[in-house]
Amino acid sequence: MGMTDDVTFRDRVSTVTEDGKTRRWIYPKLIKGKLYKYRNWVSTVLLVLLFCGPFLKINGEQLILLNIIERKFVFFGIIFWPQDFYLFVLAMLIFVVFVGMFTVVYGRVWCGWACPQTIFMEMLFRKIERWIEGDAQKQKKLDEGPLTREKIIKKTEKHLIFICLSFFIANIFLAYIIGSDALFKIMSESVSQHIPGFISIWVFTIVFYLVFSRLRELACIVICPYGRLQGVLLDNNSMVVAYDYLRGEPRAKRNRKELSGTSGKGDCVDCGVCVQVCPTGIDIRNGTQLECINCTLCIDACDMVMEKIDRPARLIGFKSEDNIKSGKPFHPGKRLYSYAAVLAVLVSVLTVMLILRTDVKATVLRAGGTLYQAREDGTVSNLYNAELINKTNHPLAFKIMPVEKEDKIQYITHEDSLGKGETVKITFFVIRPKSSIKNYKSEIQLDVISGGKVLDKIETNFIAPPNL
Repeated sequence: MGMTDDVTFRDRVSTVTEDGKTRRWIYPKLIKGKLYKYRNWVSTVLLVLLFCGPFLKINGEQLILLNIIERKFVFFGIIFWPQDFYLFVLAMLIFVVFVGMFTVVYGRVWCGWACPQTIFMEMLFRKIERWIEGDAQKQKKLDEGPLTREKIIKKTEKHLIFICLSFFIANIFLAYIIGSDALFKIMSESVSQHIPGFISIWVFTIVFYLVFSRLRELACIVICPYGRLQGVLLDNNSMVVAYDYLRGEPRAKRNRKELSGTSGKGDCVDCGVCVQVCPTGIDIRNGTQLECINCTLCIDACDMVMEKIDRPARLIGFKSEDNIKSGKPFHPGKRLYSYAAVLAVLVSVLTVMLILRTDVKATVLRAGGTLYQAREDGTVSNLYNAELINKTNHPLAFKIMPVEKEDKIQYITHEDSLGKGETVKITFFVIRPKSSIKNYKSEIQLDVISGGKVLDKIETNFIAPPNL
């Protein structure tokens, strides 16, 4: 999507000088427009949720826990163990399809409004930087100036606060992995008892500090794979932050008295404010670019200029290529309907699986290398091995009962309780009267019962000749 024959801007990265040898630091100008204020509110809500998430509990469990070490995952108080990994994979697939569908419609709005990297960078670290060093011009002047006492003090203050904030974020991040209770133990007990945890906190602290003090926008431009996917996902109907080149060109300085169309000038006054506010340093007037994160800062900046020259707002706004060329509003295309259909199917499948998910997962198999055993009392038995997993966050007393009344169970190793997240193994005989055997291989059903409630139903095979 573009409006100029000069495409040399695509031959270089906005954060590197033209010779490609030097990093060009970005000093985005701050304009507090309407969209910036909305974004502030969204960021505040997301930050509160992020920081409170590890300390909020439902059913005695953390709101969200991604404990890769113990292979335990908790979402809104529901525990998912390795046996539920297929549900986790399906949920991640749904998330990917949803992001793809959302990108088809609105481009990289996620990056500019909800991505933790952007929220931390723009709503925390840059605000601290402006508070200590001043606005964009003062920051640039300070960086390019000599090493004075003022510069040393300001830089030291900034980086100390950056380190403290990175340390705090590292603790929150670790709480999502090992749990808030384990984090409190690391904080309250001797360091010698939690050396791996202590090292992890400082490793995360250093990583976060380097990302937000040095790497910055390069994380979005160079590292993040999602930004590179947008070239595949976007089409001419996608609503992205775009410059209306039909209305804005040709660019020229103008004043309030000049009416649009009477002087051969477009609405763009070539002030460059849209470039000055961009956190990735691009010129949105060149069209949709990889570096654009749809943060909408250029929309606020351009609207401010349009207001000053009495021209309509949204010279830069959420527009599609088709919308700019023909003025037609957004309409869903075949791709969007396809994504929506796939998403609906995946969500339906996940919903059914979650409804059918049981608190106890039982697996019963006939013991390997054994046949039937004929007994003197006129019965036949088969030997079985069972494994039961407690998926809840509390202990469970249980028993295994055959569905058919004439079937009996005789235990060799017997367990009648399951601890929180515990796994037990049981070996037992299923005994069946000879008169009940009609086929060599028949189906047998067992129920896992706790407190009068059937937690899981088991189906396995029973073998014995019918005319024994």
